[in-house]
Amino acid sequence: MATARLRRYSHSLPLSIPNTDVDVDNAFSSFNRMLLMRPIPPIIEFGKILGSLVKTKHYPTAISLSQQMELKGIEPNVVTFSILINCYCHLHQMGFAFSILGKILKRGFQPDTITFTTLMKGLCLNSEIQKALHFHDDVIAQGFQFDHISYGTLINGLCKMGETRTALQLLRRIEGKSVKPNLVMYNTIIDSLCKDQLVNDACDLYCEMIEKRISPDVFTYNALIYGFCIVGQLIEVVDLLNEMVFKNINPNVYTFNILIDGLCKEGKVKEANNVLAVIIKKGVIPDVVTYSSLMDGYFLVNEVNKAKGVFNFMAQRGVTPNVRSYNIMINGFCKVKEVDEAMNLFKDMCCKNIIPDTITYSSLIDGLCKSGRISYALELVDEMYEKGQPTNIITYNSLLDALCKNHCVDQAIALLMRIKDLGIQPSVCTYNILIHGLCKGGRLKDAQDVFEDLLIKGYCLTVSSYNTMINGLCKGGLFDVALSLKSKMEEKGCIPDAITYETIIHSFLEKDENAQAEKLLSEMIARGLL
Repeated sequence: MATARLRRYSHSLPLSIPNTDVDVDNAFSSFNRMLLMRPIPPIIEFGKILGSLVKTKHYPTAISLSQQMELKGIEPNVVTFSILINCYCHLHQMGFAFSILGKILKRGFQPDTITFTTLMKGLCLNSEIQKALHFHDDVIAQGFQFDHISYGTLINGLCKMGETRTALQLLRRIEGKSVKPNLVMYNTIIDSLCKDQLVNDACDLYCEMIEKRISPDVFTYNALIYGFCIVGQLIEVVDLLNEMVFKNINPNVYTFNILIDGLCKEGKVKEANNVLAVIIKKGVIPDVVTYSSLMDGYFLVNEVNKAKGVFNFMAQRGVTPNVRSYNIMINGFCKVKEVDEAMNLFKDMCCKNIIPDTITYSSLIDGLCKSGRISYALELVDEMYEKGQPTNIITYNSLLDALCKNHCVDQAIALLMRIKDLGIQPSVCTYNILIHGLCKGGRLKDAQDVFEDLLIKGYCLTVSSYNTMINGLCKGGLFDVALSLKSKMEEKGCIPDAITYETIIHSFLEKDENAQAEKLLSEMIARGLL
């Protein structure tokens, strides 16, 4: 009889249960039709609809349908409750997520590993790492068990929050238990250690993995290759690539992208280009990241035409440039003062419906400012507002610098006030620009007031900040104040550099204060700055 009833359900459902790419309207219509059926389909069918909505990230909709189910008297099960928990976790509503756990326990259901893992993942997603660890300990204390997915989730959450050492400690804790560390756990920690530039520690973990007969995969090697690239140890990268070949692990496009990017950052663009030729020959298809890294490399070594060549070659190969590709080109052109070329590319990306981001605008604004086209730069700032593109302090620093260099200090001060009103926090670089502009404009007292205000407010001033102020004081003939500021910067742990000494010494020599100049020169030599 039960079999017949289930058969009747299957024939009476002319609808298709939504899958991962279904839209919300289809989910709603399917759900409503199921509610009208008699008898009402089993909870598992409703669970499929809720699950499909979660896969397409329609969390509020899934919650709403779940609430309708309860109002209609459809009893949820652990699966639908776990789906609800997942929704609340992604909506950063952990209080509601844990209230669902309370409902599970109250109704006499037994929470499963998925339920606990979902809650733990939610805490990690919401940056509540310590709570996730405490929750883990509480669950274990209650006699429940976690599986590989649970521990993989927690380790991943810890690493994403920069808690790599804690993740490693957790790996040690689960050793010897029913759940043994697996490749995913090792890969996650190795990747995190490499991103933290702790490549030696990552290698130690890799060796431990091998000793435990856990075979590395392409992801393991990609993580290690990335680590060695960012610390500039390219010889080790070659060894790892050879090891991959020996172990019959095929490098993928991501592997080669890491290598090309690493070579380009070291200025070895010719070698990077050779790698590109090799991967094309091997049948590995380069992507937009590959070409973008190479373009960036050519700009770093001032080979602008070759960067343009790569950009054009990419299009010929059928690879569509993305916003990062355009940003590299626009920034590169601006740096070499080819602002018109940059503007043409900007127009080109707009025509192709590639939306410029803050980096695009900031690069162009900086280029326009440095070429003296401040009015155009200000128009771009207005365009950013119109298009809802957020500005940042880097955007405004370019404008402030241009205004100060063009003796428009009052306008620069007015702009700084506007920046603060917008809730954008000025950086030390911002104030360095303003102090330099005030000093250059003969407004030494104003510059001193700004500088003193920064000290009072506890800003961590750089040696460049002090040098700017010392230079202004020396030009204003306030040598004693300049020397006093040099002493003050040392008291605050900011060590004077060669520029600090050269600025003061040069000023003393100009005023025939040779004894003072010689004294500072001796001090400079003693400190190894000459």
